[in-house]
Amino acid sequence: MKKERLIVDGYNMIGSWPNLVQLKNQDEMEEARDLLLASLSNYVGFHHIEAWVVFDAMFVPGISKQYDQYNLKVVFTAEGQTADSYIEEMMDDVVSLLYNVTVATSDLAEQRMVFQHGALRQSAQELWRNVVRTQQVINRGDDTYTPTTYRRQSPWSHHQMDELQRLLDDLSGE
Repeated sequence: MKKERLIVDGYNMIGSWPNLVQLKNQDEMEEARDLLLASLSNYVGFHHIEAWVVFDAMFVPGISKQYDQYNLKVVFTAEGQTADSYIEEMMDDVVSLLYNVTVATSDLAEQRMVFQHGALRQSAQELWRNVVRTQQVINRGDDTYTPTTYRRQSPWSHHQMDELQRLLDDLSGE
């Protein structure tokens, strides 16, 4: 089974998720970002997904940084660089035979680019529904839930995928 990677256009989610839109409209962007990261952390932790959340410099000018927070890789792009262009640049590094890569965005141009690079797309609303369902499952203590997303099937187990990744790393000299 392939490992999962999720790349999220952060401000796209903030502009779409009902609870985050409310914070945005109250001019509480930092709180909206923190709530987004906390919500996604529960989701990716529960489903064992490697995830990046990319924020462009639109609301945080001059800052370009990347750090780990809440089980997520959080990226603020350089001033003038959009999240879309950053995500496009990272496609070649994250899409591989060993991973299902999903990009969460409702931007149609970004969705086309995602498909061209061999990744899957998920709209902001689809991700929000999956995050809400997962939180409900966590609250109930039920660990049998699997989200209804676009998943490619693979005959490989996680152990086999780890071994293939090690072999690939050895061959590529990493």
